[in-house]
Amino acid sequence: MSTNREYIFRRLHSLLGVIPIGGFLVAHLTVNWFATRGEEAYNQAANFMSNLPFVYFLEAFFIFIPIILHAVYGLYIAFQARHNTKRFGYFRNWMFRFQRISGVLVLIFVSWHVWETRIAAALGAEVNFQMMADIVDNPAALIAYIIGITATTFHFANGLWSFAVTWGITVSHKSQRVATYVSAGIFLALTFIGLQSILTFAGILG
Repeated sequence: MSTNREYIFRRLHSLLGVIPIGGFLVAHLTVNWFATRGEEAYNQAANFMSNLPFVYFLEAFFIFIPIILHAVYGLYIAFQARHNTKRFGYFRNWMFRFQRISGVLVLIFVSWHVWETRIAAALGAEVNFQMMADIVDNPAALIAYIIGITATTFHFANGLWSFAVTWGITVSHKSQRVATYVSAGIFLALTFIGLQSILTFAGILG
């Protein structure tokens, strides 16, 4: 019974990481990318997202609750995981380790990011270009954002590989090898978008 329950929990954990959390990540990075088109473009995009119908319902049930569930079970997996190089192979075993490490980093980063932006907005601050520029004006904060963004995009992209295996999409060694290249491409593309945006906020680009 416990084995079946863990099997279901792992599949649910994997699903939440892609839908809806992964979808939100892509949408969030897309909104941030508008910063590269100018302050006004970003403010319009951010304002559009913050004024969606039923925004609090959407945030609760499609962002915060899934993230909390994914994070809690992810921490359980991270601290009870056994790394087996014979079973997973050298490269994939390292990816397994990095997935757990990046998950912890992402949890810390997202908690801080929510505090700096969403909680601040609830207390009356306006989420706009200037808010982000002020945050990353501090070099330490900028470095933290660079690390946090990279950890987040890696965790999502590498998680897509695990998702495909968990749900039986990639069964053969060839399909899993192709999935490795696809996930690497997604990681590079999303990281480029994320870092380009944050460096624009910092005034380094643009």
